[in-house]
Amino acid sequence: MTHSSFSRRACAGLALCAALAAQAQPAHMPHAAAGAGASASTAAFQAGEQQMMKDMQQPYTGDADKDFVAHMIPHHQGAVAMARVELQHGKDPALRRLAASIVKAQEKEIAFMRQWQARHGAR
Repeated sequence: MTHSSFSRRACAGLALCAALAAQAQPAHMPHAAAGAGASASTAAFQAGEQQMMKDMQQPYTGDADKDFVAHMIPHHQGAVAMARVELQHGKDPALRRLAASIVKAQEKEIAFMRQWQARHGAR
């Protein structure tokens, strides 16, 4: 098997795993329904998670660098969204400090990746 066919198969396998993981709901990670009984933080966490998973559903190009940033940007945006929910609703001072540091670090990394995309003609 050539390196390029292996890469295509690996990327296809990863894409399938990501799609299945998005549909699966492990028993140890129950999700409350975002209905009338859901808390504001639960609804916000779920909205951020759904947006992240939607944004990560992009085709792979076979270029590891371009695929990396194309999928890491929404992943980091999801982390920022979750951290902002903690900042808005969380009470633990240590977790709030961690959330603030996550927002700062992830936004810096997102900006770097977007600049990289602009320089390299990536999506």
